[in-house]
Amino acid sequence: MSYQYYILKNGIKIIHRLHKGNVSHCGLMVNTGSRDEAENEGGMAHFIEHMIFKGTKKRKAYHVLSRIENIGGDLNAFTTKEETCIYASFLSPYYGQTLDLFADVAFNSVFPPKEIKKEIDVVIDEINAYNDTPEEMIYDDFEDMIFKGHHLAGNILGNSENVSRFKRNDILRFIKKNYSTRQMVIASVGHISFDHLIKLAEKYFGELPESDRNDNRVPFHTYAPAHLEVKKTSFLTHAIIGNVAYSRNHPFYLPMVVLNNLLGGPTLNSRLNLAVREKYGYAYSVDSMYQPYSDTGVFAVYLGSDKNHIQKSMELVQKELKKLCEKKLGTIQLKRAKQQVIGQLAISYESRLAEMLSLAKKIVHKTPVKSIEQIVNDIEGISAKDILHVANEIFNPDQLSSLVYKSK
Repeated sequence: MSYQYYILKNGIKIIHRLHKGNVSHCGLMVNTGSRDEAENEGGMAHFIEHMIFKGTKKRKAYHVLSRIENIGGDLNAFTTKEETCIYASFLSPYYGQTLDLFADVAFNSVFPPKEIKKEIDVVIDEINAYNDTPEEMIYDDFEDMIFKGHHLAGNILGNSENVSRFKRNDILRFIKKNYSTRQMVIASVGHISFDHLIKLAEKYFGELPESDRNDNRVPFHTYAPAHLEVKKTSFLTHAIIGNVAYSRNHPFYLPMVVLNNLLGGPTLNSRLNLAVREKYGYAYSVDSMYQPYSDTGVFAVYLGSDKNHIQKSMELVQKELKKLCEKKLGTIQLKRAKQQVIGQLAISYESRLAEMLSLAKKIVHKTPVKSIEQIVNDIEGISAKDILHVANEIFNPDQLSSLVYKSK
C-alpha cells in the first residue's frame, strides 16, 4: 500500500493511492472549521458548506448538484471543528468532471442572497432537529463545558440567532480570512495514474493564486474539572463522564485509541457494555469515545439510562475506570485489545472512501501518513505499561468532569 504526494505551485497538496476498480473516491479538504469562527460567526463554516452548492459563476445550483449525480456518483460535504470537506464517489473515468466541480464550488461560488435566505431556514430547521436529540446534544454541551471560553467550545451548527443574521458579505469575509490554498488537500483513492491526476489538478486548480492564512488558533491549556446537572424534558436521563485527552500527534495517541476501544468501543464485549448493560440492564446505551484535535482531545463515556438507574450506572463506570488505573492488562487481555483495533482498522480500510478521508485529514494536520502495515506494527508495539500510564493520566478521578441531563 503506497501513497504518492505532490504539491501544486500554489500550495495545494495532493495525496493519492492507486486502487484498480470501477469506483474511485476523491475529496477536497480545507483546514478550516468551527474553531476558526469569531464569536459572532458561530455556525459560519457549516453554513458555507451548505452554500457552496447553491450556484457558481458558471453553474446554477441544479447543474452543480447534477454534475456528479448525473453520472451515478455521490457528492457530499461535511464540517467539523477543524475541517471542511467536499468529497465524491464516482465511476473511475470521471476524475476530470469531479475535480472540475470541486474547483468550481470552492473558488467560484457566488452565494446568491435569495439562496442565503432560503438556506438560513434550512439550517435553523437542522438546529431545531438537533436540539430534539439529547443523546447528540450532550456531547457538544460537554465540550462547551470543558472548553469554556475557548474556540473549541461551541456547536458546529451555531445557534438560530447567529445564523439568521448571516449576509453575503459575512460569508465572503470568512472565506477570505480562512480558506487558503496552502491549507487545502486533494486526496484520492482510485483507478487513475498519479501523473494523470496531477495533470487534472493542474488544469482545474493550478492557476489559482497562492494564499495562506495566519495561524491564529490558540492552543487549549486551561482545563479545570467541572460537574453540572441540567433538567431536560426527556424519557431517558443522559450522562457524560470525561476528561481532556491527547492531540492526534501525541505519542500516546494510539495507546489511547486501544484503551478507549477496550473500555467502551463499538464491540458488544466492551467492558462498559458488559458491566452496565449486559450484567445489570441499567443502561439502554453505554459507550466511550475519544476525539483528538490538533492541540488537545476529548475522552468521554456516555450513558443513556432510566433516572432510577443513572446513579448506579455512573458508579459502575467509575468502577471500570478505576480497574484500568490499578491493574495492568494481562498478556492475553492486551493481545485481544490490540487485535480488536487491528481488525476494526482493516475493516475500515476496506472502505476506500474512509481511507481517502483519513488521508486528507492526516495531510491537513501534518500527521505522518502510514500504511496499514506500519500502523499495525505500531499497535503491536503498545505495552501494558503504556495502557496503564494512559489510564492513570486520563481516568484520574480528580480530573474527570461530568454532565447529566436529568429527566423531569
